[in-house]
Amino acid sequence: MKRILVTGGCGFIGSNFVRLELESYPDVEIRNLDALTYAGNPDNLADLAGNARYRFIHGDVTDRPLVERVLAEGIDAIVHFAAESHVDRSIQDSGPFLRTNVIGTQVLLDAAKAAGVGRFVQISTDEVYGSLGPTGLFSETTPLAPNSPYSASKAAADMLVRSYVHTFSFPALITRCSNNYGPYQFPEKLIPLFISNAMADKPLPVYGDGMQVRDWIHVADHCRAIDTVLRRGRVGEVYNIGGQCEKPNLEITRTILRLVGKPDSLIRYVADRPGHDRRYAIDCSKIDRELGWRPQVSFDDGLAATIRWYQQHADWTARVRSGAYRDYYRRQYGTDS
Repeated sequence: MKRILVTGGCGFIGSNFVRLELESYPDVEIRNLDALTYAGNPDNLADLAGNARYRFIHGDVTDRPLVERVLAEGIDAIVHFAAESHVDRSIQDSGPFLRTNVIGTQVLLDAAKAAGVGRFVQISTDEVYGSLGPTGLFSETTPLAPNSPYSASKAAADMLVRSYVHTFSFPALITRCSNNYGPYQFPEKLIPLFISNAMADKPLPVYGDGMQVRDWIHVADHCRAIDTVLRRGRVGEVYNIGGQCEKPNLEITRTILRLVGKPDSLIRYVADRPGHDRRYAIDCSKIDRELGWRPQVSFDDGLAATIRWYQQHADWTARVRSGAYRDYYRRQYGTDS
């Protein structure tokens, strides 16, 4: 497996995965196809511009002629991160989510099938399973019950992937992961938002009572799991990836404030998100049993390291919040999406 197409490689998880592959496999080449929508940050991989094994391609996964041209170069595998992923934005307007997450996946599947791509990994989310009560875990056989336009679009994409495996014997796999955190995460998501707000003495807005529970995983562990599935997973299978670390949002909030050295008085309770799922928790025993993967980064160590990263990269956050991170690419590509 030498040449890998990563879609959405300028995003949070995608950029961390690109780095992992280039650092771990000296013979691997990466093609990064990214439309550079608001969450696609070219600063995330700016230092790779001179790397002969890395090439950025500006484009949309729904652009069939472009996708076909990229695959004609000879691609051994596709890791499909590209997606609209913010629940609040999907509630405001679900259109971009259906376009990118469903139609984009269909375009990639068709082009990959025609080009004879040998491996396709669909990066999905535990949100496709819906919400849990106070007990129990999501397994790979849990029925899909998405509760937001975002998660519904990802569930639809997963079903497309499954249908191509069944109908065309297409060599695809699906991963579904819990909540990620770590470096390069766009500061609209809970942990980077609260870190950057706390650093600036701004309020930390907590939905409802703050007792929504999530399973947290460091992005480095997630990327190692994806790499494991890419190389050793069984075609047609779904692999759940979790951090085995359930925590309510309010606990995360207070921990961040304590580590940044700021008071709990910065917490602001706000109206809950419509249809807010109460609890997610992942059973990741299958990927451990079949492929030998398990999380390595403890939450305490991972969160402390993440806070240090944001403290040391305040300029990165400032460029994101001001929109300056997009200026060069606006001029070069004319993108303003």
